[in-house]
Amino acid sequence: MSDIRIATAEDQILLDKEAKYCSYGDTVHYIEPPRIFSRCEGSYVWDTEDQAYLDLQMWYSAVNFGYANPRLNNALKQQIDTLPQIASQYLHKGKIELSEMIAVDAKQKFGLDGRVHFNVGGSQSIEDSLKVVRNATNGKSLMFAFEGGYHGRTLGASSITSSYRYRRRYGHFGERAQFIPFPYHFRGPKGMTKEEYGSHCVQQFARLFETEYNGVWDPKVGQSEYAAFYVEPIQGTGGYVIPPMNFYRELKHVLDQHGILMVSDEIQMGFYRTGKLWSIEHFDVQPDVIVFGKALTNGLNPLGGIWAREELINPKIFPPGSTHSTFASNPLGTAVGLEMFKMTNEVDYGAMVMAKGKYFLEGLQDLQKRFPIIGDVDGLGLALRCEICGPDGFTPDKATLDYMVEEGMKGDMVVDGQKLGLILDVGGYYKNVITLAPSLEISYPEIDLGLKLLEQLLVRATKR
Repeated sequence: MSDIRIATAEDQILLDKEAKYCSYGDTVHYIEPPRIFSRCEGSYVWDTEDQAYLDLQMWYSAVNFGYANPRLNNALKQQIDTLPQIASQYLHKGKIELSEMIAVDAKQKFGLDGRVHFNVGGSQSIEDSLKVVRNATNGKSLMFAFEGGYHGRTLGASSITSSYRYRRRYGHFGERAQFIPFPYHFRGPKGMTKEEYGSHCVQQFARLFETEYNGVWDPKVGQSEYAAFYVEPIQGTGGYVIPPMNFYRELKHVLDQHGILMVSDEIQMGFYRTGKLWSIEHFDVQPDVIVFGKALTNGLNPLGGIWAREELINPKIFPPGSTHSTFASNPLGTAVGLEMFKMTNEVDYGAMVMAKGKYFLEGLQDLQKRFPIIGDVDGLGLALRCEICGPDGFTPDKATLDYMVEEGMKGDMVVDGQKLGLILDVGGYYKNVITLAPSLEISYPEIDLGLKLLEQLLVRATKR
């Protein structure tokens, strides 16, 4: 193992400036000194010393299709030379055609007519969805959401995100959430299958509607105080927790019985991360609203949005001026989004992702057999998790994972004569889960390389 890495003189000048001039409000230095990166391509990024790092988190799943994807980059370049800017009060072809693609796809999959509304990113689109939901439910501001759920850090979004630390200094602004246990089987009650635990969680939720004294339901008028249930079909920041396949079908039945909308947050798991366009597709339910962002433009130009059922978003119920963003439906973003859809529709993109995910998961399962500190591995498509635990294989071990992340960023591992670093993301309720979101374009040799680098980090961790 190498010693602590020291920043170059040039990097240190930049780091000193960052310390003085940059807000730390959206800054987390996972390692010291922080790396400064200079270029990227495919599954790799390079720092200012031209050290390569294999990236297995791809900007929190924003760059699903690989860094500097030539086809998507060219779509952006072409749009810059034609219609790079236009006020959102005016129409352009990209907005209309991208909306059509998303809405027609939803009609085919869910059998529901709907419309698309754009904004500049995930949190902003969550805010728009809250407006749609409140408007459709006579202003109800109470929501259900999951323990471990993450929906953003704007004021409304942080109110339905389970981490209190994101709103501790700001309080609530309109929305409030009741947080419901997610079927996190690895840390659930023993003696239940995954499917049994999923049903158990639904049954516990359904108890809230048994009588008026459970606090959420008035049986005399048949109304709930809650407007919607915000779900991440696969928990993202919560640690890529994958629920049993029966869970959402049973949950949606309870919601429909009580007139509560289901909002599917696909910001991190959408656009084929799980092998389907939307991760909710795996669970045989019809969402009322879908929120998306991140990988729609492969991280090139901020663009997010919502799809909602026609009854919730038609011009009569959600008229012009209901919400607005200057850069919503911007032509650069919609051009890349259209090209992304065309690219993924030319092949069976989902099947490709599922095959790679199966291969990667088998490699993780092999590591789990050889390293007792891996308590759990799981995956759906190329959304994969590896939970780092103590010697008992269960007690969360954040310190060991932090060590592995730091070692990976030293850039001193060697595989087949190549010196490399490894970029990992940390998630989970106890911050002890490696949340793996590699490029969907990752090659099988690169998967093998990632597994070899993970093995080296695990060896270091167990020998330290």
